[in-house]
Amino acid sequence: MKRSILLSTAAMTAAFAAPAFAAPSDSGDATQLDEVVVTATRLPAVVADTPGARVIDGKTIEQRGAIFAADILADVPGLSVTRTGAFGGVAQVRMRGATPGKTLVLVDGAPVNDAAEPNGAYDFSSFELADIERIEILSGPQSSLWGSDAIGGVISFTTKEIDGLRAEAEAGSFDTVRGRVSAGVANETYAFSAYASRFQTDGISAADKANGNPEADGFRSTTLGAKGRYAFSDAVKIDGAVRWNKSKADIDGFPAPTYALADTDDTQNSEQWSGYGRVTAQAFGLNHQFSVSASDVDRTSYSGGFGSTFSGDRQAYRWQADGKAQDVDYAFGVERNEASAHLSSGLSRDLSITSVFGVAQYDVGALNLSGGLRYDDTDDFGSKTTGRVSAAYDLTGGFIVSGAYGTGFKAPTVSQAVCDFCFAPLPWPELKPETADSVEVALGWASADGRFDGRATLYRLNVEDQITYSAGRYINVAKTRSDGFELEGRALLGGGFDLTLAYAWTDAKDRTTGARLLRVPEHAGSATLGWTGDRVSGALTVRAEGDQDDSGGFSTVVRKGFVTANLNAAYQLTDQVTLTARIENLADEHYQQVFGYGEPGRSGYVGIRLRY
Repeated sequence: MKRSILLSTAAMTAAFAAPAFAAPSDSGDATQLDEVVVTATRLPAVVADTPGARVIDGKTIEQRGAIFAADILADVPGLSVTRTGAFGGVAQVRMRGATPGKTLVLVDGAPVNDAAEPNGAYDFSSFELADIERIEILSGPQSSLWGSDAIGGVISFTTKEIDGLRAEAEAGSFDTVRGRVSAGVANETYAFSAYASRFQTDGISAADKANGNPEADGFRSTTLGAKGRYAFSDAVKIDGAVRWNKSKADIDGFPAPTYALADTDDTQNSEQWSGYGRVTAQAFGLNHQFSVSASDVDRTSYSGGFGSTFSGDRQAYRWQADGKAQDVDYAFGVERNEASAHLSSGLSRDLSITSVFGVAQYDVGALNLSGGLRYDDTDDFGSKTTGRVSAAYDLTGGFIVSGAYGTGFKAPTVSQAVCDFCFAPLPWPELKPETADSVEVALGWASADGRFDGRATLYRLNVEDQITYSAGRYINVAKTRSDGFELEGRALLGGGFDLTLAYAWTDAKDRTTGARLLRVPEHAGSATLGWTGDRVSGALTVRAEGDQDDSGGFSTVVRKGFVTANLNAAYQLTDQVTLTARIENLADEHYQQVFGYGEPGRSGYVGIRLRY
């Protein structure tokens, strides 16, 4: 029988740990875990049949009390989140040891990676979750689905469709205040909703206070959004969404004469938006989707009285058709991705890729087979063909064995293409795309009554021709390899309790030098014990990370491992009013996610949610 693997992960001590990925039923006596489907695979696929796939739903986000994406992504097996400052510091994700620019981030299908960032990585620091309905994670190379930037994997966010009125407010430590209001109407023919949220805090010092840095660094973030759809008929529909965020973060720098991380008056302002429009029509026996999506990021940093400005934008134009022939579901299409960036050095560049792709899925009886093939033609760096095949077989006794092999590529970024801040003499080496291949095998199990399930995964990810900055210019030189093991499980314990466990071992190395890759802990895991009653619900999450190699400026240092715990609770006063409370860093642990940057001690927050 197919069963979903409802989870999350990351960190370690002597035991596993994990978070809840699909919340239990509203009933305190839930008796079965639901089957979960992932849609970022182009064709809907059952999570249990899809190696490396995970889904975090809206109920789980609410149960966990997660405010920003980085708060919950850190609990996903194989994902390491680095944050240079607790509030507003740059937050990036490494998937299975791959550098942050190799994780493609989508919001409602729109690619939002920062074209102006040197590696093309996305900054999650101001990504609030108040408007997010679900998060889908696809680990491993996914270029056959999404093209460049997906060597490590894909993180896809889907925004909510609201029917009625929602409002919430929260206040707590460090003079933190958070609020959100949303309203909408939804029925089978049409829907429209809009929302606004605000987060602000006086914060703590971005540079670790224990190192003599007492100055608090504040953070302000505002998010606005709207979403709508309309069905002209059963055959023709339109939908779209837009999301805008503006934030300001006080950050710390590396002042002279020591050039060590310390309190400074540095700040960073960021404004970003993304959106899409889509027409869906049925014709010639196929379901057609025509979509246009776009994203834009503007960042301005001020340090020592001097400012620098970066801006980047991306657009994607896509046609996809899908259908079914007997036991085979299939989809194919054409896509055009365009990216441009203007850098603080005054350099700028436009980069574009034209692609064709196809995916198919065969599902009969105990066997599920899927495969994808994509051809990407870059305007500047040649062409690449990537593919992925996976298989899952439903064994007896509730076991499912699955595996996948995939390839990926990543075209050079704008910074790399123009050789921003390159000082080596000409001619500079001609860059080519980075490439990757990965293999993984998994064994899953679900109990006959559906109350327990889990999965263990082994994988290897190889990256070739990785671009690095060396001797004053960018070159294709590095070769990396990540070997890993991911273990995750979920149980409905009865009495309203549920338990989610996860653990990841990641051996990520530079094959050129033999050194461990930076900011990838070898051991990571989390454990979440949730409880849902008639009126009271809550979750206790314990997360741990082992030691990791980190950057100490001009040398490699070791960032020590840590264990933290967060507690979240809600009391439903009436059908419309819910009181909330959460405590972060329950044991008041002193720790760092990134070497030199502090994290908050024990802190508490109380709030209220209104629903009509």
